[in-house]
Amino acid sequence: MDLAELLEIAKNEREHQKDIRIRCCTSSSCQASNSLVAVERLQETVKARGMEGRVEVQSVGCMGFCGRGPLVAIDPANILYERVTAEDAPSIVDALAGGEATAAQGDLEHPFFARQMRIVLEHNGKIDPMRVESYIAVGGYQQLYHTLHEMTPQDVINEITRSGLRGRGGGGYPTGLKWATVAKMPSEQKFVVCNADEGDPGAFMDRSVLESDPHRVLEGMAIAGYAIGANQGYIYVRAEYPIAIQRLQKGIQQAKRLGLLGSQIFDSPFDFRIDIRLGAGAFVCGEETALIASVEGGRGTPRPRPPYPAESGLWGNPTLINNVETFANITPIIRHGADWFADIGVDKSKGTKVFALTGKIKNTGLIEVPMGTPVRQIVEDMGGGVPDGGTIKAIQTGGPSGGCIPGDALDTPVSYESLVALGTMMGSGGMIAIDDATNMVDVAHFYMEFCRDESCGKCIPCRAGTVQMHQLLTKILKKQATLKDLENLEAICYMVKDTSLCGLGMSAPNPILSTLRYFREDYLKLLLNSSEKGSQNGSQNGSQSNQPTNVLNSDAAI
Repeated sequence: MDLAELLEIAKNEREHQKDIRIRCCTSSSCQASNSLVAVERLQETVKARGMEGRVEVQSVGCMGFCGRGPLVAIDPANILYERVTAEDAPSIVDALAGGEATAAQGDLEHPFFARQMRIVLEHNGKIDPMRVESYIAVGGYQQLYHTLHEMTPQDVINEITRSGLRGRGGGGYPTGLKWATVAKMPSEQKFVVCNADEGDPGAFMDRSVLESDPHRVLEGMAIAGYAIGANQGYIYVRAEYPIAIQRLQKGIQQAKRLGLLGSQIFDSPFDFRIDIRLGAGAFVCGEETALIASVEGGRGTPRPRPPYPAESGLWGNPTLINNVETFANITPIIRHGADWFADIGVDKSKGTKVFALTGKIKNTGLIEVPMGTPVRQIVEDMGGGVPDGGTIKAIQTGGPSGGCIPGDALDTPVSYESLVALGTMMGSGGMIAIDDATNMVDVAHFYMEFCRDESCGKCIPCRAGTVQMHQLLTKILKKQATLKDLENLEAICYMVKDTSLCGLGMSAPNPILSTLRYFREDYLKLLLNSSEKGSQNGSQNGSQSNQPTNVLNSDAAI
């Protein structure tokens, strides 16, 4: 394969596109609502109406508006049909035949779409994820050719560094710095690992990218391999993502067939192969050392750091680990340049961020916005706010590792630093809207139950602490707790946070600490409704029940 052959494939694919495209979402959420049946009926109807010469029915990935799926988009009319069933197929096709496509139920100018800036998701819902030719037609694999023939490995690392891209899977470590660290390690064997072990409740960003645009991730990994001197990559994806796995497997096969993966890619000395490793769904395997242990065939438990994976990772070799969204940003940065990417966003948070917007909100789904976008714009303008006139009480971000943003802080711009200042984090990108009918102790209890169940048990602070925190929260919800119990809960939070082995334990108390910080009244109401005997016991144990706000101050609890 050379550049001329790649461009010829792209040309042929574009020339064979028909005048009208009916794009049908076949991602997980829409498949769960029988979108495959709707696709089949649309294909049958187009054939029955004799419109095959000018109308194409195409299966695509996630369009984002998941709460209104199955979705069908019409090109070039730029119209969207929502909640499509097989029974709707004849009316959709007949509207096209009669030139009445404007009879659709919605359009792609909805604020949910109009306020987005799609970089990672630019091809989602627009190309066929099962055909490499569809990806090549929109410029796929041209940036890999460009890096192999026109850039040195150091040039690539410099470009990623100057772009300001930070890891999109958690704390936001600078991507270029991580790549440079692995590149300088003296080793004959290095690895590139894509962390697709997305385990946060309410998060489906990585899954949607893999289902919708798998070759974009493969190309990003290959570019990373060239930059750091690795010839082998692994995608660690949870087995609960069967559609993503299927499309990744197909994508790897197609790329190998065309010589886009394998030996001497694009007639260069660069060899790169990618294999898939399936995870059993353990949340702790999102932590990179636990992930490494699982890929190696061991039990997925973390180990102390240092050494970090960049120095000693898979089988003791230098290993680069980034998540799906990070790798999906690589090709546009190479294509448009570091300065283009660095001009998007704010301060130390550059580019865009993909969020899975869920919870008590009208418009749920997948969005991508520039860093620095106010939370209010995301949840009220794009998300439509709380249904039935309710108000937003909090926004939970970062999954079990994150925390809650209070309703009066919705004008906060989305960035790594601003979220940390509020006591939460970006995480992989879950964003859950919570309405004013929700008790925040319930929210903390839900996440602590999750962390308790997902703890690997290797270190005592996490293994025992998550159990104790869950028990105390349960006691509070049952209105059996005293002020002393709440003081103990807060003290245990800081102990677990400060002494756990890995990120799961260190961050497990965050949902409790953030709800105590902003919604302490929700806790106190449950305590004040406890029995008089319970309050007296708390007082006898040293709690000043007549001044609960002073006794329960975080500094005092420490």
